[in-house]
Amino acid sequence: MASGAATALRTLHFLDEKIWFPPLEEADEEGLLAAGGDLSAQRLLFAYRHGIFPWYEGQVPLWWSPDPRFVLFPPDLCISKSMKQVLRKQCFQITQNQAFGQVIKRCANAQRPGQHGTWITEAVVKGYHDLHLMGHAHSYEAWQNNRLVGGFYGVRLGQVFFGESMFSEVSNASKTAFITAVTSMKADGLRLIDCQVHTTHLESLGARFVPRRQFVQLLQQWVA
Repeated sequence: MASGAATALRTLHFLDEKIWFPPLEEADEEGLLAAGGDLSAQRLLFAYRHGIFPWYEGQVPLWWSPDPRFVLFPPDLCISKSMKQVLRKQCFQITQNQAFGQVIKRCANAQRPGQHGTWITEAVVKGYHDLHLMGHAHSYEAWQNNRLVGGFYGVRLGQVFFGESMFSEVSNASKTAFITAVTSMKADGLRLIDCQVHTTHLESLGARFVPRRQFVQLLQQWVA
């Protein structure tokens, strides 16, 4: 056990102020590629363009590139009969970029089964707020009776949207925001949504696994 842990420590790359990442093939079985560095807008953009994202608990950023990658192609979006009824009833008002700061903070405070604490620290909030000001990070909000009850945020580069986190305080709120956003972005030329890791929620909406090599090839084609 100790020997295996020592090997993992020897092979894990620790980043400094220079913006770079090791080859994706050096990620471990879970997709962990590197640790350290910062969450500057420049590093985040470099990471997304190369199929890497941050996700961690604690103070040291961890950078991931899992194989396979969980993604959604907009034409594969699956809307159940019950969700079609929710959409027809117009239970929620969906907006874009009207409450980015509120959405990311609600995502940070959302209770998630099996997860202790949140990876959305103040450094994360600042990094993505900077991306938002640059026009790269976007939020989609679900409102009910003028109250924010659900939503999600992520980063869009070219024809790819990299989903980060979502929250829902009312049943179907975030799902309605997601379906509405995907439909809108598809009409605007979106080709791929990076869901990063598997969830049954996103699988029910049509997301599936693709090999990391294929994912990176698609980024090379579709990321501006």
